[in-house]
Amino acid sequence: MEVLVGRIGKPHGIRGEVTVDVRTDEPDRRFAPGTRIRAEAPAGADRRPSALTVSRARWHQGTLLVTFEELADRNAAEAVRGTLLHATLGRDEVPEDPDEYYDHQLVGLDVVDLDGTPLGNVTALVHGSAQDLLTVRTPDGRDALVPFVSALVPEVDLAAGRLVVADRPGLVSPFPDEQGPDEQEPGA
Repeated sequence: MEVLVGRIGKPHGIRGEVTVDVRTDEPDRRFAPGTRIRAEAPAGADRRPSALTVSRARWHQGTLLVTFEELADRNAAEAVRGTLLHATLGRDEVPEDPDEYYDHQLVGLDVVDLDGTPLGNVTALVHGSAQDLLTVRTPDGRDALVPFVSALVPEVDLAAGRLVVADRPGLVSPFPDEQGPDEQEPGA
């Protein structure tokens, strides 16, 4: 299993060091010296290395700076700008923080409300700048976006293959006035 861990930004200095736009919660683990990372060049880019080996990583004013063995100078660093970096995970590998999850652990989970009523399945995660969103496919085929925050997703049970959503009208289940005539509640 592979996960996106970063994107190479601009060069820093003249010795091949680059800035990295971090896309992982574990940068010290993913960019440890000696780590080999798969490199994916942007569409339309010239031929670039398919893998890079971390020689050194350090933080400078909140920015991760990485030196890769394959990048000897500023020109080589500039040539890989925009490259996506992917780490390979072991089959049973989990994040160090017990309240964090890899995307592949969440996709496919059953979604239930606080009472245990089925709401659908997680089909994807959308990573946003403010928060991540779970894409939930409902039994009627709609896709609902649920902010992945503890107030709305109070429980994730990987062993049971489900997560709980504190549903409310308009979140996963539709507003009552959006239901079809055969879905109206009795007495409506």
